[in-house]
Amino acid sequence: MTIESPNLRPIDRVVQFVERIAGITLGLVTLLVVASAIGRYGFARPLPDAFDLSRLILGVAIAWGLASVGWHGTHIKVDLLAQAVGPRARRWINVFAWLVLLAFTIALTWKIGNRVEAAMGGGDTTMDLRLPHWPFFAAIWLGLVAAVFTTALRLWRVLRDGVDLGEFDGIDESLLEDQK
Repeated sequence: MTIESPNLRPIDRVVQFVERIAGITLGLVTLLVVASAIGRYGFARPLPDAFDLSRLILGVAIAWGLASVGWHGTHIKVDLLAQAVGPRARRWINVFAWLVLLAFTIALTWKIGNRVEAAMGGGDTTMDLRLPHWPFFAAIWLGLVAAVFTTALRLWRVLRDGVDLGEFDGIDESLLEDQK
């Protein structure tokens, strides 16, 4: 996560906002699952809609987390080929990899946008509380829109500056050094 600083560039503020949404929603899922397990096994009273809500909120966390990955590139990667070639070929491998991720993210955003429209028109709700699904799908879609934005910016940085896939590797050590 980006360290709080008054001198953040606008893009860093956007990324920090994206990361906070991902973190908060992941925390909500964790609390919901723990509370549901305690209610179910400790008091024989499960929380209503805990399963539906946890999977919908987890979808929101994943979509917004993808937006963070789109900027930082800290996903699982195996760059055996990239490390075996020269810097120029490595740059084009990176461009290709980010183009593939951008195309996938755009396609996923489009499909989830269709799902939001279908849920709004179809009246899908949760089982117990009858909460509509579409606000959750809309939040997932917004996270994917953010992912398209951050992935496109990352691709632009790869093209403009030639940044490597390992730019954020070791980020934890760097953050610790900045705090000292």
